[in-house]
Amino acid sequence: MQVTTKAIVLSALKYGDTSLIVKAFTLSDGLKSYLLKGVMASRKGKVKIGYFQPLTQLELVANHKNKGSLETIREVRVSYPYQTLHSDISKNAITLFLAEMLANSIQEEESNEGLFLYVESALQWLDANGRITNFHIYFLIDLTKYLGFYPDTNNMFGNYFDLLEGEFTNAISLNPNISGENLNYFKRFLGINFDTIHTIKMKKPARQQLLQTIVLYFELHLQGFRKPKSLDILNEVFS
Repeated sequence: MQVTTKAIVLSALKYGDTSLIVKAFTLSDGLKSYLLKGVMASRKGKVKIGYFQPLTQLELVANHKNKGSLETIREVRVSYPYQTLHSDISKNAITLFLAEMLANSIQEEESNEGLFLYVESALQWLDANGRITNFHIYFLIDLTKYLGFYPDTNNMFGNYFDLLEGEFTNAISLNPNISGENLNYFKRFLGINFDTIHTIKMKKPARQQLLQTIVLYFELHLQGFRKPKSLDILNEVFS
């Protein structure tokens, strides 16, 4: 079946000498993998390798067989040309990290319009704004709304946040938890928006610790989730 859909590139893996396997999150069908034969050898074709940088926003005309096999792309264009996302060092580090987080988090081959629109608009905000030091932390916390494990905020005054149960509590358990200064920062990210993330002032060690905790939160709630390799690069850039 031929489909015209928006898509966000999650990864591109070289296949053989001249081909790519591209994993993308599509508006029409969720997660899809495409085989682009000979794309690295052809300079005149409609499908160019430059379109498949991490988190590039595309519009595709594709053939979807929906049988779990690799799909094919007939035509492609950039639907939202980024101005800074791939050229700014800090934003590029965030982009690589979030592409890996999304690739490890999104598993469904079915449409999820709310999740797609959230990721699409958040990346456009990142491209257009300059105060982005806390962007990836807020993005990941808010992303859990669409993945099904957003923190339960009914007991926000609790002294601990139980990472396994996803709720605040006054009683410590054997489960991994957030407490102390880390907890105070975590609470401040709940219920704000992208335009106010710069108001949370954090020193580098605190930001890195909170990010490590959020990655652990994803590990505990998503089956098969793998810690992203790009996390160390991100911490290095923001050091």
